[in-house]
Amino acid sequence: MATQRKHALRVLNAAIALALCQGALTVHAQEAAADTAKDAPPAKETKKDQGAASSEQIVVTARRREELIQDVPAAVTSFSGDQIDRAGISDVTGLADRIPNTTLKASRATNSTLTAFIRGVGQQDPVAGYEQGVGVYLDDVYMARPQGALTDIYDLARVEVLRGPQGTLYGRNTIGGAVKYVTKNLSPDPELNLKATLGNYGEKDLVVKGNMPLSDTVRFGATLATFKRDGFGTNVVNGKDNYDKDVLAGRATIEWTPSSEFFVRISGDRTSDDSLPKQGYRLTPGPAPTNEPVLSNYYDTRANLYTVLGKDQEVINDGASALIVWTINPDLSLKSITARRKSHSVAPIDFDSLNEVLFEAPALYHDDQTSQEFQLTYTGAKLQGVAGLYWMKANAFDEFDVLYNALGGLSLYTLDDIDTKTWAAYAEGTYDLSSQWNVTLGGRYTNDQRLARIYKRTYLGLNGSPTLGNPSAVGLPANTDEQKSDLNRTDTKFTPKLGVGWKFAPEHNAYLTYSEGFKGGMFDPRMDLGGNPNSPASIVKREGVKPEEISSYELGLKSAFQGGRIQTNIAAFYSDYKNVQIPGSIATYDANGNVTGFAGTLTNAGKAKISGLEIEGLARLSDAFFMSGMLSFIDAKYKEWIVNGVNIAGSAEFQNTPKNSASLTATYEWPMALLDRGGSLALNGTASYKSKVYQSEIVRPTGIASIDATVPQNLMLAQEGFTLYDASLVWTSKDHKVQVALIGRNLADKRYKVAGYAFGAYFNTVTAFYGDPRTVKLAANITF
Repeated sequence: MATQRKHALRVLNAAIALALCQGALTVHAQEAAADTAKDAPPAKETKKDQGAASSEQIVVTARRREELIQDVPAAVTSFSGDQIDRAGISDVTGLADRIPNTTLKASRATNSTLTAFIRGVGQQDPVAGYEQGVGVYLDDVYMARPQGALTDIYDLARVEVLRGPQGTLYGRNTIGGAVKYVTKNLSPDPELNLKATLGNYGEKDLVVKGNMPLSDTVRFGATLATFKRDGFGTNVVNGKDNYDKDVLAGRATIEWTPSSEFFVRISGDRTSDDSLPKQGYRLTPGPAPTNEPVLSNYYDTRANLYTVLGKDQEVINDGASALIVWTINPDLSLKSITARRKSHSVAPIDFDSLNEVLFEAPALYHDDQTSQEFQLTYTGAKLQGVAGLYWMKANAFDEFDVLYNALGGLSLYTLDDIDTKTWAAYAEGTYDLSSQWNVTLGGRYTNDQRLARIYKRTYLGLNGSPTLGNPSAVGLPANTDEQKSDLNRTDTKFTPKLGVGWKFAPEHNAYLTYSEGFKGGMFDPRMDLGGNPNSPASIVKREGVKPEEISSYELGLKSAFQGGRIQTNIAAFYSDYKNVQIPGSIATYDANGNVTGFAGTLTNAGKAKISGLEIEGLARLSDAFFMSGMLSFIDAKYKEWIVNGVNIAGSAEFQNTPKNSASLTATYEWPMALLDRGGSLALNGTASYKSKVYQSEIVRPTGIASIDATVPQNLMLAQEGFTLYDASLVWTSKDHKVQVALIGRNLADKRYKVAGYAFGAYFNTVTAFYGDPRTVKLAANITF
């Protein structure tokens, strides 16, 4: 404990030292400004964000009200839709390279399921019942499941990423952070916009959006988008593409403003992903007698599973929401957010990635959620705050076979039907004690109920279970047959927040906050009660795992220099993380030592400590030259993780949490007339670095044979530190109605692992999935 306190103090001291350096720089800058004030030219009008750089007026809604990002006493990073377009970033995974201590990526073997980690907190496995550690929001609507959460970015005003617990401002408590998609409001004038993109690997994208007023008070808008691309690799057996894209998406919105006090927006969206299954790259040779060698192209595969119940892979995600805002007076407003979302997935997962039925998982997923939030916002002269009530009912259902070609062939069937019922009351307020000092108080009460129906049964043969296409299957007695009346738990928690802000100079804002986060307990959807000797006691007793809890301290300093042309944000944090929910799978064996299947190993790691330092900055060095960057460090360590009576914390690393990350972006813009439309040309370049990343927790021997067998495979999936380089050349017309961009990403064509499966007990199966190779594309954007 003393060691941890010392480490936390070192991190905080480093932040304070940086703050003092900034303070000295502030004094120097202010003195220099005073000396030259009489001769200074009139200040230029601040630019709105028109690309990769803006002078510095960045508006966010991180605290559920519009305010400058530099005034928000929290770690938040924002990217405008235009910034994202200019950088050629197709989805939020491309933003993670520019955000401190953040990992956003496609889940293993999927195209559109999001895995998110912020400051060491997240969730990798997307099966039913596993709650996300990072909340994903679309216009303040929480998306309860990660399936379909990773979609191409289009028609967005901005993306905001908040780091740290978010409990006193948001409807759904999120223990690690939040990713917010914020869509654009409709224009009062008729508008039509076309964006077309052509790129290597046969990329062909088209986005058509428009809006028009139907009356003085009603506006209607719609967007239709298609994203297509050939695969980065191929299936060397059947010639099918691997890592291709085939997505159709749309959104429609109607806005009604009957008076200056009322605003109503009704939106609906739908995304259909018909891409081929993303099949893994096998890192190990095939088993005897074929002994297939490892392939040379990391995007190639030999997988043979492409359908489920005769259906091709598909992921359909849709939703509808209704927003009603009543401005009671200039300081007080009431908001209602009603939403319904659902998704359906057909997922053929070929674990072994070979042209044989060895170890495969045809799966079906269905998710459904309904939520209601009432929110009251007050923005007075001295007091600003928000209070709300939140309710959500969600169901996550999946069923899958694991086809295991041993002991004559087995089909391991699992059904999960998980209900979540939750409600919460929350409030946060900031009071200005003076022009320099303010205090923030917040609190949240959460009630989470989880009910689970879990059924596991083994069928003889490789033709699958009755539910997944083999009605004549012969089954053994069920391993697990639990009803919702048996697997039912309710967790409640009050989580406070306390903060102090000190604006020691007009453009310098320091803050210190303490906040707590909470994620409810749950049941392992792959629990095996059929005599598995390695099942944790919590499974055997039908208790589920305990709720996660985190206590986080954050010290920050947000500063601006030279009228906002230079901005720096520094945040140091320390978190005490308890009952970390860690999912996993282990092999089950018969009396003769033969592998007969697999079981879940969802456990609580009792204690972990996380500390880190984050630095972000931007500088407009001249009217033409702009730079931005970030640097982050994190030290995340397990301190207590008891498995079979043994503390294995010293054998574990936090997954998806590189210790160091950095990025630097530079933009140079100069006037350039083209097509008699005037305009400007901007050259953008970005370099981003991440240190070593582990894809799973156990990376050193534990002394438990069943766990230690996976250590070599987990190390095979670890990704050593790497750097990516991106660049773009963008011409924008003077009236900003025409834009043409040449965009290159991963210009060094780096191969880097982003996910994988370590199933060495099953035919020595270790498969990996890789980030995108070098891509080059030309995009044209025209507004009429």
